[in-house]
Amino acid sequence: MGIYDEHLDRNPANYQPLTPLTFLSRAAMVYPDRVAIVHGSLRRTYRDFYRRSCQLASALAKRGVGKGETVAVMLSNTPAMLEAHHGVPMAGAVLLSINTRLDADIIAFQLDHSETKLVIVDREFAGTMAEALKKANVEPVVVDYDDPDFPDDAPAQKQAMIGDLEYEALLAEGDPDFTWQMPGDEWDAISLNYTSGTTGNPKGVVYHHRGAALMGYANIVAAGMTGHPVYLWTLPMFHCNGWCFPWTLAVQAGTHVCLRWVRAKAMYDAIADHGVTHLCGAPIVMATLINAEEADKRDFDQTVTFNTAAAPPPPSVLAGMNDAGFAVTHLYGLTETYGPAVVNAWKSEWDELEAPARTARKARQGVRYPALEDLAVMDAETMEKVPADGETIGEVMFRGNIVMRGYLKNPDASAEAFRGGWFHSGDLGVMHEDGYIELKDRAKDIIISGGENISSIEVENALYQHPAVQTAAVVAKPDEKWGETPLAFIELKPGKQASADELIAHCRGMLAKFKCPKEIRFTNVPKTSTGKIQKYVLRKMMDD
Repeated sequence: MGIYDEHLDRNPANYQPLTPLTFLSRAAMVYPDRVAIVHGSLRRTYRDFYRRSCQLASALAKRGVGKGETVAVMLSNTPAMLEAHHGVPMAGAVLLSINTRLDADIIAFQLDHSETKLVIVDREFAGTMAEALKKANVEPVVVDYDDPDFPDDAPAQKQAMIGDLEYEALLAEGDPDFTWQMPGDEWDAISLNYTSGTTGNPKGVVYHHRGAALMGYANIVAAGMTGHPVYLWTLPMFHCNGWCFPWTLAVQAGTHVCLRWVRAKAMYDAIADHGVTHLCGAPIVMATLINAEEADKRDFDQTVTFNTAAAPPPPSVLAGMNDAGFAVTHLYGLTETYGPAVVNAWKSEWDELEAPARTARKARQGVRYPALEDLAVMDAETMEKVPADGETIGEVMFRGNIVMRGYLKNPDASAEAFRGGWFHSGDLGVMHEDGYIELKDRAKDIIISGGENISSIEVENALYQHPAVQTAAVVAKPDEKWGETPLAFIELKPGKQASADELIAHCRGMLAKFKCPKEIRFTNVPKTSTGKIQKYVLRKMMDD
């Protein structure tokens, strides 16, 4: 024992568990009258944001929802979703944000697997949730959220309430002066996010308070959020907890500008009217902005930072975004890394490079986030780092405090993901001499469409259930609007017939619409001598 280990122990005065919940309590104390949330005609201050979050926590506690129990929400980017990100963990519970694009079967699985105690559902999604609840074994308390600022020109309609009470009635049961408890351990679970699942059911990714808190600081640094940032919610909060930005904004007492649907006019109006400084999204959001009708566009004085984490945007899109007043920052991460854990940290000297070299730099995923301890490209078998030559391909691996706790109720999958003391991403890439990584392929053939992961295997399994299909292989096809879309190569059974439209319709009866192939090509699907489909050949055929 050294001299620094004598009588210098942890105690409540010098050690508290890290949690992002303290960001909101501090912001409410320092900037109580500052607008925290904008939603339609609603303006909510930090004082009220904090008190309502405490009120939700109190109401949950009174209903017996406690530590380690799951509260599921199926909500758009609304004030209730922001309150849930704070109020649920303030009660010691774990937040499950359900992807609003999923079908009832997958939702029912998530409710059962997480042993959900209470569900808050937006009326827009009530029909799907009602179907899921019929299929689920759990019987949670169901709370309807009736958005008071639901637009008159909405592309969807409110559906009939399905719950035991309405959201505001639930809040009324709680105490806005509720004294919430810090987590007993920063390792306590704060949220649960399900992967898309490459085979079988999706895996439940568990986040802890420590990682979420560190992401709060890291996002501020990586996104350059100085002063009081104004953040437009174009990224779904159900996706990796909105990359942890629901917690991040309170660090700088920023303003959340809510947005139910990503539409060009609504985005331009928000940017111009509220002085938006930051937003995140997939390539489709960029395409929506730069391809908007002139009547929908608005002029604005500020430069807006746009964080994107899908495939690198093509040069034409980057140029269009720059001309429109947006500075694009390229990020990379996974559900298992709390969203973005890698940033293409741009160097000013690269601005002087010729266009091809500059484009090559922009195509890289980048370097580790400030909160990530290590990032490497390694041989998955030997666990040795590959040479930093920009050519040798290995698996991208992560190590640090913004890596998940593990997969819920799945010790085998957790052990495999953490084999060798690193998180195995399943993505293949190279390491450049300057320490920047660049992805080259996805080991499990995940397709990223509109920022959402689509399992090629899931789509193939649906196609195989059509009686005319003998062989199905799905690959990612680059798409200007969505980033990538599923392209299916089909080999029909001898003597059987099926049209592309028929197969797409078949998939729509089994999958969420966004997962269905956008194109079907009939061909002899190339295989190895052992019968394994050669997807690399299909990718070459894609451009033929």
